[in-house]
Amino acid sequence: MSNSQWHDLGPADQFAAKPLQQVVIGRTRIALSFRDGTFAAISGACNHVGGPLGDGRLDGEYVVCPWHNWKYHRTTGAGEPGYEAETVPRYQVEVREGHLWIDLTPAGKRNRIPHEPHALARPVVREAGPLRVAGISTTAIDEANPRFSTSEALLAAALAHAKGRGAETRLIRLSSLFFRHCEGYYSKSAQACTWPCSITQMDPNDQMDQVYEAMVHWADVVMVATPIRWGAASSLYFKMAERLNCVQNQTTIRDRVLIRNKVAAFIVTGGQDNVQGTVGQMLTFFGELGFVFPQFPFIAHSRGWSAEDMENNVRVVRDSAELREGAEQLIDRSLEVAKHLLASAPPNTVARGGRKAHPVNGGQPA
Repeated sequence: MSNSQWHDLGPADQFAAKPLQQVVIGRTRIALSFRDGTFAAISGACNHVGGPLGDGRLDGEYVVCPWHNWKYHRTTGAGEPGYEAETVPRYQVEVREGHLWIDLTPAGKRNRIPHEPHALARPVVREAGPLRVAGISTTAIDEANPRFSTSEALLAAALAHAKGRGAETRLIRLSSLFFRHCEGYYSKSAQACTWPCSITQMDPNDQMDQVYEAMVHWADVVMVATPIRWGAASSLYFKMAERLNCVQNQTTIRDRVLIRNKVAAFIVTGGQDNVQGTVGQMLTFFGELGFVFPQFPFIAHSRGWSAEDMENNVRVVRDSAELREGAEQLIDRSLEVAKHLLASAPPNTVARGGRKAHPVNGGQPA
């Protein structure tokens, strides 16, 4: 007895008009392709995180997933060369009297090659030890020809003070890291933005993992330092912030809060003004990630819009005992809040009042 489940899709010429399309029949998703006069069909769900293969593109005989670029042969369902064992089901198709028919009984099986989970994917557990402070400098600098950074100098003073109080410290200079811009996976689908970041999983040379490790797994306090650039934080700050979408999106689509019981504080300096606008964005963004703030959560310095003599801005900050003291007091406030959070062990679930997670359809293929 045949187990075939043939289904009439409709006039074949309508489907021949597109090289690749996603066809949904009941709960079955099909990536239907037409090339060189021949139809072929494979599962429309990628093995990776369920991306809609039929909404992708053809690269020769391979269907390219629109989410993360995984490839499968359009007729066999096998992965691209080197990954042939990574297969998706294929389906038989026939043209009968001008209509395209498909057998919904898979002619092949789905096979996923075991992949070791990324190191960042481990459970978020605060390991025993002293308080930990991660300082992140977002100043754009030519590493081969470094210059004095006022915001980084104050950050260094804060970290030195924290170390003197017995805390462990790390300085992360974004200018010394190679990391790609956010490539907008969330704009393709909420499910396409993953934790860890899709780029981090696919590109072993991407060094944004150092920021993720510090923020999510290691630090109790994160202190971010930035210059003011045209009334806003630095370009490197925003490059980092966009790559942190994957942290916030876990809250949005899975109600999985990666940042818990952690403190953020800020150092802002600039030759031009707009301290409050710059810090306002940072407070909003880090608040959305899940950080809490000490009382008076930032220090700042600006000589105003007309102060274009940058060498004097550098001199003022470099020689200011008051600003160094302010950085030390800011880290003191931050450490006290962090100590309180760790001692009181706030609950892991936090009501967000109108900001509940919105799970999305799709996900891992069956």
